[in-house]
Amino acid sequence: MRKCITIGTFTLLAIISYCVSAELPIEQALLTDAPMVPPAITRTTSAHVVVNLETKEVVNRMADGVDYTFWTFGGSVPGKFIRIREGDEVEFHLSNHPSSKMPHNIDLHAVTGPGGGAAASFTAPGHSSQFSFKALHSGLYVYHCATAPVGMHIANGMYGMIFVEPVGGLPKVDREYYIMQGDFYTKGGYGETGLQPFDMAKAIKEQPDYVVFNGSVGSLTGDNSLKANVGETIRLFVGNGGPNLVSSFHVIGEIFDNVIEEGGTAMNHNVETQLIPAGGDTIVEFKTEYPGNLILVDHSIFRAFNKGALGMIKVSGEADKDIYSGKQSDTVYLPEGAAVQSMEEAPQPVLAKNDNDRVAQGKRIFDQNCAACHQLNGEGIPAAFPPLAKSDYLLKDKNRAIGVIMNGLQGKVEVNGKVFVGAMPSLGLSDEHIANVLSYVLNTWGNKGGFVQPADVTKMRASNTATKSAH
Repeated sequence: MRKCITIGTFTLLAIISYCVSAELPIEQALLTDAPMVPPAITRTTSAHVVVNLETKEVVNRMADGVDYTFWTFGGSVPGKFIRIREGDEVEFHLSNHPSSKMPHNIDLHAVTGPGGGAAASFTAPGHSSQFSFKALHSGLYVYHCATAPVGMHIANGMYGMIFVEPVGGLPKVDREYYIMQGDFYTKGGYGETGLQPFDMAKAIKEQPDYVVFNGSVGSLTGDNSLKANVGETIRLFVGNGGPNLVSSFHVIGEIFDNVIEEGGTAMNHNVETQLIPAGGDTIVEFKTEYPGNLILVDHSIFRAFNKGALGMIKVSGEADKDIYSGKQSDTVYLPEGAAVQSMEEAPQPVLAKNDNDRVAQGKRIFDQNCAACHQLNGEGIPAAFPPLAKSDYLLKDKNRAIGVIMNGLQGKVEVNGKVFVGAMPSLGLSDEHIANVLSYVLNTWGNKGGFVQPADVTKMRASNTATKSAH
C-alpha cells in the first residue's frame, strides 16, 4: 500500500507531492567523502531512503603545483559514497550548483531502469531533479555522469560508488575504506605546473598524464595515508572510474584473503592482484599481520611510480619475526657492473626563475622519481635505501651528489654510520632537473641548505665526458 504526502511548495504555481510505501520508515542517507565509508546498516528491514547529491565544478589540486577543474559529485573526486540496503526504496535528489557551466545527470549502475536514472536526472545549472528507484540487487556499483559528451564528464572526475548491502549485511571488519582510481588527461605533461585544461585528443587516444587514486597524486600518502593496526581486518571498496584504463589493483606486502569479484556475490580467496574494469569495482578484505607501510598500486606499474596511482596503509604494532624476518644477510654481488637507464625523450624542463622556484620544482621531481625509495620524509628504508635527511654522505660533497644522480650508484655506501648495498640507476635527468632536485634535498628535512645551479651540473657532465674520452 502506498500513500502520497505533500511536502511543500516548489514555486508559487506548483506543489510537489510524492508517494512512499506507508509501512516503510523514512531516513536520510549519510554520504561520505573518500576514503571514508558510511557505517554498516544495522536495521533489519527496508526503508525509504532519501539521497541528496550536488554536482559542482571546482578547481582543486591534481599534484603539487598542478591544478585542474574537476567536475564532481559533492565537491570532490571520487563522489560521495552512498550506502543503502537491498530492498530499500530510494528517493534521489540531484542538484546542479548555480555556478556550474554544464548540465549534469547521474547513471547509477545499481538502478534497474533506462539509463540508470540518467534521463530522469538531467539537470541544468541552478536546478534540481528527483527520481526514485528500488534497490533490487545487492552489490557494489559505480555511478557516473552520463551527459554528452559522456567520456568528458567522466574524465573530469564525475564518478563515485553506491553500495547496496545484502540482507544480513557483510561480516564485521575493523576498518572500511573507499578508494577509486581514475585516469586524467591534461594539456601539459605530468607535473607541468599551473591550471591544466582537459585534453580531448589525449583522452581519445587513451594516453593519460595522470592515473591516480581519489582524485590527485598523493591523496593516500604521507599524512593522508590510511591507518591500521596489526591484527585488524580491513575491507577496501575499490572502484575504477576510468574513463579508459583497466586497473590492476595490488597491495604490496599483503594478500587479499577475500575478493568479492566485480562487486557482486562471487567470492575468491588468496588473491594477489585484482583486475577492475573501467566503470567497475571490487571489494577486497585482508588481515594486517605485520607492521609497516603497505603500498597500494595499480600494478601496471609505471602508472604507480610515474603517473600517481600510489597510496599507503600505515600499519602499527609489534613485529612477528616468524611471519617476516627482515633482511638476514647482505653481501655484494656485482657480476655485470653498473646499470644505466636513459630517458631519450625526456621533456624539456621549465627553467627555474630563482632559487626558491628551483626548490619548488625540485620537490616535484623528487616526488616523481625519488620518493618511492627514499620516502617523502627523506628517511629512506632501513637496510634498503639510505636516508637523504641529514645524510653525511650527501651533504659532504656537492659534486659527488651531482655525480650520483647523473651516473647512478652501485655497490656499498656508508651513510650516517650505516652501510647500504644496492643499485641506484641513472634516471637520465637534465642538468636543470638535477640542479632542482638537489637544491630541494639540500633545503629540506633539516639539511643545511645551499643550492645547485645547472651550470654546476653541466661542468660535472663535461668532466665525466672528458674522463671517459681519456680512457
